Amino acid sequence: MVRRLPWHVAEVVGVRDETPVARTLVLDVPRWPGHLPGQHVDVRLTAEDGYSTQRSYSLAAPADGDRVELTVQRVEDGEVSPYLTSVPEPGDVFELRGPIGGWFVWRPESTAPVLLLAGGSGIVPLMAMIRARRSPVPFRLLYSVRRPADRLYVDELRRPVPGLDVTYLYTRNAPEDWPRPPERLGAADLVTAGWPADFAPDCFVCGPTGFVETAADLLVDLGHDPARIRTERFGPGGA
Repeated sequence: MVRRLPWHVAEVVGVRDETPVARTLVLDVPRWPGHLPGQHVDVRLTAEDGYSTQRSYSLAAPADGDRVELTVQRVEDGEVSPYLTSVPEPGDVFELRGPIGGWFVWRPESTAPVLLLAGGSGIVPLMAMIRARRSPVPFRLLYSVRRPADRLYVDELRRPVPGLDVTYLYTRNAPEDWPRPPERLGAADLVTAGWPADFAPDCFVCGPTGFVETAADLLVDLGHDPARIRTERFGPGGA
């Protein structure tokens, strides 16, 4: 039998605005069982009249006792994200359950090079992997967004970290004098900023469905082992 995950009460202890439409919620979750980078949780909101609704969100940081972080990007016609990105303040509570997922995870004891491909808010679970890295394992991140204002974790990713290379890809508007024209992810980007297939990297791809399917196909076409390509996708939006 499969054990059913319990719901936990999560108290907001901090908020950080990442962009005008995205916010990180820092939560205290008593008796949190811990999680792996790449896993996600279900969030449940319940109104005073008893109506409840829930959505899934990736964990944005590695396990840290009872502390959990979620980064949520607002979907204008959404039912949960408009609330989470504008209303909660320290002291507010809601429910979550997890961790969920065992395939799209990076284990810090792994020694293989890592290639991270993010489309839009697909950076969130990949950021948990970056933050969990404590060894000299080399990481390369290709982060595709529509325009510079859409980037999450700008200050953190700007800081130089030995063994972490970050490449931004813009699909609509690029900064002035940017060396690459605005366009979608292509094979040339993976050749220039990714790992060669013969390095046998672990590849993690997260973003909208179209981005994920394109990226996975390009990786296979370039000779990467499909067994080392792990994908996570969500609905419309992103890069």
